[in-house]
Amino acid sequence: MPSLTYLKLIGAMFMWGGTWIAGRIVAQELAAPLLAPAIRFLIAGLALAGFALASEGRIPRPTTGREWGIVSGLAMTGIFIYALCFFYGLKYITAGRGALVVALNPVVVAITAWFFGQERMTPRKTAGVVIALLGCLSVIGNGDPLALLHGAVGIGEWLILGCALCWTAYTFIGRQATKTLSPLAATLYASLLGALLLGTTALLQGGSDLAAWSWRVWASVLFLGIGGTALAFTWFADGVKRLGAARASVFVNLVPVFAVLQAAVLLNERLGLAVLAGGLLVIVGVWLTSYQKERRT
Repeated sequence: MPSLTYLKLIGAMFMWGGTWIAGRIVAQELAAPLLAPAIRFLIAGLALAGFALASEGRIPRPTTGREWGIVSGLAMTGIFIYALCFFYGLKYITAGRGALVVALNPVVVAITAWFFGQERMTPRKTAGVVIALLGCLSVIGNGDPLALLHGAVGIGEWLILGCALCWTAYTFIGRQATKTLSPLAATLYASLLGALLLGTTALLQGGSDLAAWSWRVWASVLFLGIGGTALAFTWFADGVKRLGAARASVFVNLVPVFAVLQAAVLLNERLGLAVLAGGLLVIVGVWLTSYQKERRT
């Protein structure tokens, strides 16, 4: 049913928006937050394994050295380094601003694909890139689009920009992964390897006293693992299967909208009009970029 597919996609975007609120809570309450994403991706991996058993009767796995290498690349870029940038970045900037910066992801992917000759840069796509970049500069500069040129951008903004770069790398590695692996298998093993990397780093850092975690941290970690990873990724993958990648990806523009709304309600965050206007420019630019992709599908 198309209507159910649309509802699942909207639900997935709502939960992805919520990951910014959960991440902000974890980052603010824990001095060394990496054990939280380690548990998140362990929960996600186990949930995906259970889903695979229930739906396919088996747990698919990589069978060649190349496949394991690709999965390791997914774990390193989209989970391990991304989590470092995400949780430490959210120590310095609000969840709403962070989500608006990372909304630039599709534009960074488009620029990278054009640079490597994988996609052509059409006039519509060029306009989208320029508009989104202008909006992103305003969000990064907390309302001042020239803040980056003045050196007035802090470590938090740079770390969240690192999230966008990590996701771009994850996207291109993922394209290679899905040539021989199912999205479920790639996500499952990337989650488990990422959890191992994050857990090892967290133990080396110290600060892994689970008994000291508040109920807010535990609730955030459970939401990140079950809702924000296992369920949302499964629903999104189902949407891609039924509607196609281009149509399903348009829904990703809802993520920063849901993040800003949830941050206002749950964290009492208030963004200035200049930042919100910059965020709107990012979303418009991303839509223009994605719209061209949909026409070519």
